[in-house]
Amino acid sequence: MSVPQVIDSSFHEDVLKSDCPVLVDFWAPWCGPCRMIAPVIEEIADDYKDSIKVVKLNTDKNPTTATKYGVRSIPTVMIFIKGEKVGAVIGAVPKSTLLNAFDPYLKKSHDQ
Repeated sequence: MSVPQVIDSSFHEDVLKSDCPVLVDFWAPWCGPCRMIAPVIEEIADDYKDSIKVVKLNTDKNPTTATKYGVRSIPTVMIFIKGEKVGAVIGAVPKSTLLNAFDPYLKKSHDQ
């Protein structure tokens, strides 16, 4: 599953106005740790496709949004609910760390 990209001009509509929680991966193509967690982000997108939206934002091409949310190092993964940032994890962390951080906001689309 390929995770869709959002840009500065679509962030408000795609993320802040979303009816479901949105997990945003702030990344850049040159960032090694970003590439390391990309498969994890895709797994989460697939695992939780019925309950959350997962998108990526290239911080090089979309500095306005990254600056607005205080992204100083990448990868940074944030979760938004009803337009509000409710959580963030910075760095290339294991899937379990991301899931633990965002667990209160996630509902599995299938049982494991």
